[in-house]
Parts: sequence; C-alpha cells; structure tokens
Amino acid sequence: MVDYPIKFRPILQEKIWGGNKLRDILNKTTDKENVGESWEISGVKDFISEVSNGSEKGQKLTDLIKKYKADLMGEGIYKRFGDDFPLLIKFIDAKTDLSVQLHPNDALAKQRHDSFGKTEMWYVMQADKGSKLNIGFNKTTNKEEYVNHLENKKILDILNFEEVDKGDSVFINTGKVHAIGGGILLAEIQQTSDITYRIYDWDRVDKEGKSRELHTELALDAIDFEKKDDYKLEYDHIDNQSSEIASCEYFTTNYLPVKGKLKKNLSNLDSFVIYMCVSGEAQITIGSNSEEINAGESVLIPANTNEVEISSAENTELLEVYIK
Repeated sequence: MVDYPIKFRPILQEKIWGGNKLRDILNKTTDKENVGESWEISGVKDFISEVSNGSEKGQKLTDLIKKYKADLMGEGIYKRFGDDFPLLIKFIDAKTDLSVQLHPNDALAKQRHDSFGKTEMWYVMQADKGSKLNIGFNKTTNKEEYVNHLENKKILDILNFEEVDKGDSVFINTGKVHAIGGGILLAEIQQTSDITYRIYDWDRVDKEGKSRELHTELALDAIDFEKKDDYKLEYDHIDNQSSEIASCEYFTTNYLPVKGKLKKNLSNLDSFVIYMCVSGEAQITIGSNSEEINAGESVLIPANTNEVEISSAENTELLEVYIK
C-alpha cells in the first residue's frame, strides 16, 4: 500500500511561444528561456511521470498503477481505464500567443489517433495587464464561412477574445476553438491526450524559418461552429472549504483556499485526488507522512486514502482534482 502524498519530477516542454515564468515564478529548474509547459502528472506515451519522493522514488506512474491498481486509482476508475492514467496535469506559461487550435472528441480521437479526446479547463494563476484568451467564435458560423475567413487570413475577425485576470477559470469542450494569449500563466487539467488540431499560428516561423504544421482538413470535421457561452466558470471563495469550479465525466476540479489547518475526509471518493498549488505553500499529511507543496507543485493522493490533513501558515490556494 502506498500511503503518502506522491510528488513527480516535472517534465518541462520547450515551446516556440514559451517564456520564463515557470522558472522565475514557479521555481522550475531550467536554464532554457522558452519553457512553455510543465507536465506535472502525465501518463502520455514517451512522457510518463517519475516519482520524486518517498518509498516509490524513481518509479514511473505506469508502474505504480500496475502495482497498486484500484488502491491508487479507485475501483471504478481502474475498471474504466486499466493501467492508463486518465488525466494530464500541467502548468503553462505563454510568453506569446499559442496557436488557435481545437481538440477532437473521444470518438474522433479514437477513430483517427487511437487516443482519448481532450476536454480541458484552465485556471489563470497570473496574467499581464491586457492579456486575453481566445475562447470560441464571436458569432455562430459554418464551415463555408470559416474556410473563407481562414483562406483570406481573416480568421481573427470571427474569434471571441476575452481579457482575463488571476482566478479566472474557463472550460474548453472538445471542438471549441481556443488559444492562450501571451502574458498568461495558468494551470490546466485535461484528459490524457496530446492530440491538437492547429488551425492558425499567427504566420510565425521557428529559428530555422519554418512554419509549424497546420491541421486544416482534420479540423473541419471536429470544429463546433456554434457560438456558445458555456465556458465561463464561477465558484465560491470560502476558507478551508472545497468549492466546485468545474465537473464533467472526465474530471472534477474544486477551488480550496487553505488558512490554518483542516482535515479532508476523502473516504466517500472512489478516486485518486490531485492537489495543485496555485498560490502560497502548504503541508499535506497522510497519517504520519507529510509532504510540502509550494506554488507550482502538485501531489497525488492515492484512492485508498480516507483522510488528509492540510495546513498552511499563510493564505494558500489549491486546486483539488478527482474523477466522480
């Protein structure tokens, strides 16, 4: 039985749009200047997380699942996903705009890529003044109008852009076009998938003068052309209480501000729990085993855990993630 808060080595991903906030604000160890993503907990092929603490130090996440099965994952989750970890947990730093993109649903991703789809959500941790997210279209459109705007380099005319600040959170359904704007640092919770259809990349090139691949044809059957206001997430801010931000069949994410000490009863959950620290620092304890978590760090709580104690000497903000 694994009976402690499990931490993993961050998997840092260089990106053409990446910056240095993951290093300078979240204290990730790197000498690179364009690190865009820190994969905190990943079961993605070729990017499997490795335990960095405790008795399982050095073990891969996939090995933990094979060893502990439902004790780690939860009975229902293990039956559903087997040895595949169902979520990908990230911190993202966009120094410049990400490409305008979308993700296929489960059926299309399975058919084309033998992969899960990619439903996701974002929690904004820090945003430079005036920073914006692209979320969907600014009007309901159709395939013909969309293609016309794309071919005539006027795609931005029909995209919806919204200015954001710390604490804002949005939900991204599959098929919804979206992009993280430059100046934004955020936490991302998503299905385990790295399938992205890039439709517009700001006409930029890399150091070799090459443009990144666009997925124009693949995207056409995957795009939701309807304007939908289904992405804005509202939640309560109550000290030492979990308040739901988002919940879907793939994950539930709560906002948990910690002040002082609290005990969380997890015995009613048939799921692992992930705590992402988005501000401050806290001590997370299972029985006699404690682990410190700082801003920009994440821990995995095994599903067989009945209770955790969380304490903080300052106002700390956590995201609490599990599967219902």
